[in-house]
Amino acid sequence: MRTALIVVAALAAAVVVDLISGVLVRRVDGGRYRWLLAPLRHTCRRPAAAVLLVGALYYALPLEPGGWQRHLRHAVLVALILSAAWLVTRALHVAEVVAFSRLPGDGVASRRVRRARTQIRPVRRLTVAIVTIVAIGLILITFRPVRLFGVSVLTSAGVVGALIGLSARTALGNAFAGVQVAFADGLHVGDVLVVDGEWGRVEEVKLTNVVIRLWDERMLILPTTYFTERPFQNWTRNESRVIGKIQLHVDHTADLDDLRRETRRLVESSPLWDRGQWVLQMVDSTPQTVVIQVQASAADGASAWDLRCDLREGLMCYLRDHHPQWLPRTRSQYQP
Repeated sequence: MRTALIVVAALAAAVVVDLISGVLVRRVDGGRYRWLLAPLRHTCRRPAAAVLLVGALYYALPLEPGGWQRHLRHAVLVALILSAAWLVTRALHVAEVVAFSRLPGDGVASRRVRRARTQIRPVRRLTVAIVTIVAIGLILITFRPVRLFGVSVLTSAGVVGALIGLSARTALGNAFAGVQVAFADGLHVGDVLVVDGEWGRVEEVKLTNVVIRLWDERMLILPTTYFTERPFQNWTRNESRVIGKIQLHVDHTADLDDLRRETRRLVESSPLWDRGQWVLQMVDSTPQTVVIQVQASAADGASAWDLRCDLREGLMCYLRDHHPQWLPRTRSQYQP
């Protein structure tokens, strides 16, 4: 009867807490704390009720039960640990969602926003992993035959440490590399990278891998250790603007001033140009041709790619239609 009364009281307390939290959220409707209280109540109401009920049941059972009651108290303790871990992980999820909601929406143009998004998610996943490991260790401690094994899990030593070191060495290395990438300020979500000759934008930074959306919509997934051990190009580390460049081979007789005028017309008429800078230069020469390079700035990586394609096409059409003699030619001299 005592156990039943305590469980009923816990159930009533859970209902009262839920009602009070709902009233508080409604009373602060439009207030400065609603952005936190509303998602916290909506996400954590079930795990919080589970903690209240299971905790009340655990303390309602006798401290030194015998027979089946001892096994029941042990099962309730395990359920209490699991429900507490559930509550903490849901609260961490709410913290991540709330942190993202407080950031400005334009994550590509703002470097600070991209940096925050890159750092928040790996930290939340790492803390969830720590909470899970702690919960597993606490559950193992409740079993007498494997109590030392549970202590090893909590202290990251003993058999579990050896097993992790041998069998999960790569996963742990990627996890620590993910934290290093998040805080090393080398790349952020939304940055434009060139990796192994592939151009793409960082879609997501996880603990163990980085997802890059390539220019042709393919998804390139690389382990985080790649970005701590190998070089890569980051076109938007300091700002989102990208300078695109193209190279063309023309004949030695080509008039570069004429090509500059046409390039200026193409650049200024393109909506992809950000009205920043452009230049045409001769950067190299070969026995058969000279190499001209055109550089023009765009607002982001995607616009820079399209601008490069448009400039390359426009200049080639101009050479073909107006000055075909400036196209690359192979000369030969006949000697009798």
